[in-house]
Amino acid sequence: MFIRRVCYNGYVFPLEIRNHFLYMQVQFIIDKKYDRQFVRGKKSLQFFTAQYKVSRFFMEATLKLYQKSWDEINDAFSNYIARETGYNWFYDAYKCVLSPVHVGIANWGREPIIVRAWQENSYTQRRITAHELVISHYFEIYRRHYAHNYPLTDGQVWALAEIAAFALTSLPRDIRQFWPWDSSGYYTDHNYPQIVPLQKKLKNSFLKKKNFEEYMKRGFALVKKFSDLKP
Repeated sequence: MFIRRVCYNGYVFPLEIRNHFLYMQVQFIIDKKYDRQFVRGKKSLQFFTAQYKVSRFFMEATLKLYQKSWDEINDAFSNYIARETGYNWFYDAYKCVLSPVHVGIANWGREPIIVRAWQENSYTQRRITAHELVISHYFEIYRRHYAHNYPLTDGQVWALAEIAAFALTSLPRDIRQFWPWDSSGYYTDHNYPQIVPLQKKLKNSFLKKKNFEEYMKRGFALVKKFSDLKP
């Protein structure tokens, strides 16, 4: 139940009292141990170790550039997501681990940490970084507020979170201020063809929604037809 409203930069939007942080901060870090857990197989581990050895110096330099670029949009982006979803961030700080081998890994609502590739331009990295943050936020919203009444598999929630991230980082006009050079929009030629049919169905649902809750519930209903979804 929405019980108070907050005004930010001319926008007025509802926030739930039980939510926590209108603002959040992203801290870019290097954490080899955390990154290592996603590596599978002996050859992959050897490659991972070698890449860390040769890339560490450059990762540290890139970290500073990523941080500077992200800090330029952090507060406005934080509030944009709170306004669009109706849910504040559940943590005041999120860590973004730079990786020499992984392009992007979100967190499925268990802790405030994501993974991103270090080799990108410090400005063009923004959208995918935002995408991973939105996935994590969607999982938190679902687990805390909808899981009991709308039981879904992890794979189904993941699919909906990915699709919501594509929508929130492309469809609203306000989002373009954060990456004005990006013209890819609500693209479907990504690495997850298994979610494309659902993604297409949910586009109009997002554009015509009264609020984000309505969009989420529409997704809950449609995703039931896709029982074998996984990354």
